[in-house]
Amino acid sequence: MTAPEEAVAVCFYVSVDKDDLGPFNSCEGLGCEFVIEQREEGGNNGMVWQLPTRIKYPNVKLTRPVTSDSQKITSWIAGMAAGIKRRTAVIEAKTLEGKTIASWSLAEVVPVRWTGPQLSAEQTKVATETLELAHHGFLDAR
Repeated sequence: MTAPEEAVAVCFYVSVDKDDLGPFNSCEGLGCEFVIEQREEGGNNGMVWQLPTRIKYPNVKLTRPVTSDSQKITSWIAGMAAGIKRRTAVIEAKTLEGKTIASWSLAEVVPVRWTGPQLSAEQTKVATETLELAHHGFLDAR
């Protein structure tokens, strides 16, 4: 049996339905939180019931340096001028050689925010952009 590959140097490729948005070098917010209600039962002093009620999903934030792929985001967002439709997004963590380490399919994705670069001739920072997506959970990969 071989040891699993570690995802040390990865980039995140993002597609929304048929729209390829290209690679990102940072992905934050993949996760979920189970909201728990506590209920005390009369006469039962040894425990408090922990009852799951719903699942909450944080927004996913993707960041990358501005490249020719930046146009893909603005084109995708411009296509929503007639109305926003919830879509399916796939985020793939890939090695620098292009091998997929892991992937996540997100249900009912909508864009929340796109932040373009802050351009200034006084600073020599790398121009970056951030795309923030809301979703309603993960799709089963089976």
